[in-house]
Amino acid sequence: MNRWKLTVEYDGSDFVGWQRQDNGPSVQQSLEEAVERLAGETVRVHGAGRTDAGVHALGQVAHFDVEKDLSERAVRDGLNHHMRPARITVLKAEAVSQDFHARVSARERGYIYRIVNRRTPLALDRGRAWQTGRLLDAEVMNEAAGVLIGRHDFTTFRASMCQANSPVKTLDVLTVVRTGDEIRITARARSFLHHQIRNITGTLVQVGEGRWSVEQVRQALEARDRSKGGPTAPPDGLYFTDVVY
Repeated sequence: MNRWKLTVEYDGSDFVGWQRQDNGPSVQQSLEEAVERLAGETVRVHGAGRTDAGVHALGQVAHFDVEKDLSERAVRDGLNHHMRPARITVLKAEAVSQDFHARVSARERGYIYRIVNRRTPLALDRGRAWQTGRLLDAEVMNEAAGVLIGRHDFTTFRASMCQANSPVKTLDVLTVVRTGDEIRITARARSFLHHQIRNITGTLVQVGEGRWSVEQVRQALEARDRSKGGPTAPPDGLYFTDVVY
């Protein structure tokens, strides 16, 4: 049996998310069907993270097993050929040992959230960033982000349908940086709760608009109550960037 590790980018706009579902096309389904066409085998493709509908990836990692002997180039180019015209690209295919697991072996996952802070509508970035017209103070947003770094109970920033066993997570990095009209939120942790980054982003935007103070973010975190947090940011601006093993 041959195990293959894939590094994948995709535009999530056309998908119901990473995970195979009955209500529409998923990234996982597209990859599995492409493997079947390439190798003639039915497989399960395991991803490092289950992105939601509309969420994008620059460096999602996945793995699958096949009996057929293939080269790295054949796997990469063959899967890309069989997935056309879906907006998914296998950037890299690597043969790995059976000990590797895209999800279980991951030590850190990285995300960015893109906000375009201008009043005029998006043309090139429509569906790929959250556009907000009210001027945001990125410096105070970054100060508020610092409150959330570390090991905490993130119930306030957890989706009600989250299936994680515990709301306690360790957020290693959370920064907010402005470059021109774009504000970029960077987050890194071993794992995240469902909607955690989008809920944090919605809260930080409240701070940036002057509606919330940094202390209110601290109080929201300590409340351990989703109703005390800010709104959920749309999926458009969220990107799964990379995985560290």
